[in-house]
Amino acid sequence: MIAALTSAAFLLAIPVFFDVGFIILIPIIYGFAKAAGVNPVKIGLPVGAIMLAIHVVVPPHPGVVGGAGILNADIGWVTIVGLLICIPVGVLGYFVARKLNRRDFTMLPSTAEQFRLFGTGKSEVEQDADQGGSGVAVKNRVAVVQTAPSPAMIISLIVLPILMIMVGTLGAVILPKGAPGADVAAFVGSPLIALLTTLGLAFYFLGIRRGWSSQQTGEVMDSALAPTAIVILVTGAGGVFGKVLTVSGIGKALAEGLHAVGLPVILMAFILAAVLRASQGSATVAIITTAGLLSASVADGGFSPLQTALILVAIGFGAFGLSHVNDSGFWIVTRFLGLSVADGLRTWTVLTTILGLAGFALTFLVWMLAGGLSV
Repeated sequence: MIAALTSAAFLLAIPVFFDVGFIILIPIIYGFAKAAGVNPVKIGLPVGAIMLAIHVVVPPHPGVVGGAGILNADIGWVTIVGLLICIPVGVLGYFVARKLNRRDFTMLPSTAEQFRLFGTGKSEVEQDADQGGSGVAVKNRVAVVQTAPSPAMIISLIVLPILMIMVGTLGAVILPKGAPGADVAAFVGSPLIALLTTLGLAFYFLGIRRGWSSQQTGEVMDSALAPTAIVILVTGAGGVFGKVLTVSGIGKALAEGLHAVGLPVILMAFILAAVLRASQGSATVAIITTAGLLSASVADGGFSPLQTALILVAIGFGAFGLSHVNDSGFWIVTRFLGLSVADGLRTWTVLTTILGLAGFALTFLVWMLAGGLSV
């Protein structure tokens, strides 16, 4: 079951951003966990790991595409190498996650309540009323339809944003730039538009159409906003710090120091990306910044298209690991799976770091087979 969902996540992650894709899959993760009678973290960790691996090394994700433009890397080679290496990385992630999940993790109270009510067709307000609650929300509640939404409705709401985003991705590849339909496809496929459209449909079909009042539906939506504040604050600060590293020259000094040591370019790429990832949080910023710092070395190195692609993939795996509190992905995974910060560091951070190292080891092996050390 976990292997099947992880395989599906592998395919979903190709056209969809990691954060968006993981949020889309959360209802499925909860459903599988309910059916299996396990903590959702046992299913969510390997799913999140393979999605993040795809996000950092496989086009059309922005970090690797931007890095390819800076290094003049062949997108075709990057895609082939990235996908082939992500397969064993995903398998390893499955077994590492199983080992990390040998202990039981206590879910955060808010997440535990959401998970308990998942699939019952009732909100927290309705559940409180069933138990004789007398809170303000219960007093103001109107009669609602008690039947759960149909499976077709839930599946449609999950699949809709995926299809919209895929329209944008395919449109960018198939349609020439400036074509009449290109801008329309880009607008429809924007993750913001896709999720906003789905949110509006969910508001109507899961709330208003089932008899919920605007006040009750608003209360449910408001309860989802508060946890996002700290995520926006921390990740925004991480982006600012990444800009400081670039403008101040610290990143350039680090790159020159690694070059002076005599390390192979591919190893420098991995280390530099890992340092930038740990310091400012964003994998995309780490990839693009590292590519910019090493662009001159790569351009002057006389590397083949395959070797240049491998350097970019190594940068991606450097930006894979060390996901911690300054990374938005860390907060999304830990909050939706009900992990505390400490448990998130013990599981998600450890898992991403191990898989980042494993991905680079496989990339370095291909580099040696391609004759990269002789260049």
